[in-house]
Amino acid sequence: MAQAKQGDTVKIHYTGKLEDGSVFDTSIDRDPLQFTIGENQVIPGFEKGVTGMEINESKTITIPMDEAYGPHREEMVLNIPRDQFPPDIEPKIGQQLQLSQANDQTGRTMIAIVTQLSESNVTTDANHPLAGETLIFDIQLIEIV
Repeated sequence: MAQAKQGDTVKIHYTGKLEDGSVFDTSIDRDPLQFTIGENQVIPGFEKGVTGMEINESKTITIPMDEAYGPHREEMVLNIPRDQFPPDIEPKIGQQLQLSQANDQTGRTMIAIVTQLSESNVTTDANHPLAGETLIFDIQLIEIV
C-alpha cells in the first residue's frame, strides 16, 4: 500500500486536543484537511506525523510546542494606553485587533487579541492562541491525491 511521502497531497481527518483533553479543532462533519507534505502548509509536527501513513490508517500524534506554534512569548503581550486608540474604538475582551508600530516603516501589521482591560490600558496578546501548548491529534489518512 502507498505511504504518504514528501511532495504528496493528502486528505486527512483530524481532531486536535490539548493535554487536558479539551478539543480545539476538528474536521469531523467537515471536508477533510488537504495539504501537500513538504510545503509548510501545516505545522511541522503535523506534517511529520502524517508522513509514512497509509490510506485509512489512523493514529494519535503528540506535537511538542516547538513543532507546533512555539513558546508563548511575553514580548508579544502588549499594554497599550487607551488614549492611543481612536475614539470610535471601544476594545472588548476577546476582540481581535490589527496592530502596527508607529515607527515601523514597512507597513507590517500583526493580529492581537484583547485579553485584559483597565481604565488606562488595553492588554493585547499577539501570540498564536495555541503557542506554548503541546498538541495531540487523532488523525486518519483519507486519501493521497
